[in-house]
Amino acid sequence: MTAGVWLTPGQLSERSGVAVSTLHYYESRGLIDSRRTSGNQRRYRRDTLRRVAFIRIAQGVGVSLEDIKKALDSLPDSRFLLRRIGRVCR
Repeated sequence: MTAGVWLTPGQLSERSGVAVSTLHYYESRGLIDSRRTSGNQRRYRRDTLRRVAFIRIAQGVGVSLEDIKKALDSLPDSRFLLRRIGRVCR
């Protein structure tokens, strides 16, 4: 895993303002995902911050986690979009 791209649960929690237990809950519901290190520790991609922000905002206006998941699942992979935008901007 490349340093700077991956966040520990504690780092993601601190940056997003969401408890680590909530991040684990979101992961169990399929809203976010993580990778495991060789030591079996979770690591989240840095772009998970945007997903968590979206989840929090949507919950704040009363959207259910089920509907949030449907919305997130309908989005294209953000890495794909960034590569595509990069090609268009050249």
